[in-house]
Formats: sequence, structure tokens, C-alpha cells
Amino acid sequence: MWKTENNKLIKTFVFKDFTEAFGFMTRVAIVAEKMNHHPTWSNTWNTVSFELCTHDAANTVTEKDLQLAEAIDALAS
Repeated sequence: MWKTENNKLIKTFVFKDFTEAFGFMTRVAIVAEKMNHHPTWSNTWNTVSFELCTHDAANTVTEKDLQLAEAIDALAS
């Protein structure tokens, strides 16, 4: 479940290993590029963490972030 914290949507995903985590990041990158909405994220071994906010909207959560969060969730399942 995505949490709202400091005007950002926050979520962490844990995978079996680095290869699965990196594959997930690659799929997210393709979708984010198509949406022209790019996440702030980090990866450590099997873990991928996201912070979503819209920089053009004074770093607040907008509909674009909610749509990207939904797309990310769909890629993780």
C-alpha cells in the first residue's frame, strides 16, 4: 500500500533477488517514460523504493503520481 509522507507517495517493493528487482525497474522505466513522469527511486539488491511527487506542481502529489503508482503496482503483480 502506498503511504503519503512529506507530500510524496512512498512504497517499497521486495523481490527474490537483484535480477528480479532490476527487471521490475526496467519495466517501470518504460512505463514512466511513456507517461513522461519519472519517479524518484532507489535500489539495493532485491529492494526498490519509490517516492512519487510532481515537481511541476510544487512537489506535491497529483493525479499523475496516482496514475504512475497504479501502473507500478500492476507491474509488480
